[in-house]
Amino acid sequence: MEKKYSVAIYPSNEVIDSVKTMKEYLKSKINWYSSCNSTAHITICEFTIDDAQIDTFKQKLFKTCDTFTPFPIYLDHFSFYENSGAFFIAPNEVSKNNLKPVMKKVQETLKSLKLKKSDDPHLSIGRKLTAENLKIASQLFTTIEIDFLCKEIVLRELDPVKKQFFVIDTFTFNGNVQPEFVQGSLF
Repeated sequence: MEKKYSVAIYPSNEVIDSVKTMKEYLKSKINWYSSCNSTAHITICEFTIDDAQIDTFKQKLFKTCDTFTPFPIYLDHFSFYENSGAFFIAPNEVSKNNLKPVMKKVQETLKSLKLKKSDDPHLSIGRKLTAENLKIASQLFTTIEIDFLCKEIVLRELDPVKKQFFVIDTFTFNGNVQPEFVQGSLF
């Protein structure tokens, strides 16, 4: 059976709790909105495949993530995409430059799939907000400084009833270098 999956970076529990509080506060001001109940995350990509194939891609994700080394992420400002109505917390330039190669490598690992990719790392507070609600969010949230250690990615599956993703697997960054194959010579 075809299922929708998402690969994402989850921040620390403290950051997840802080973002949940922000989402609840925004919801108290503008009522329900897209992603108001979503756990804080940085999306890497989404895809739909037959669930019988997922184990193959789990193995690929494990192998890729095993080579990554944990690194700090600093989120230091709010921003928004006017065209999609997304209001989010953005990483500083150093963190963004550390996140992009990890995101790209994970996307390359899954390149045989039809991916919906994220190219700009961010942590959404709200999506599909009207122009008016984007303005309200921008007035409510003006400064931020949070950080976490990026040490794993998660694979999530969409619950079609709740329309929320839930974690089905976690892939830790172990810093193991993959030996490169070197063609030897017998003579």
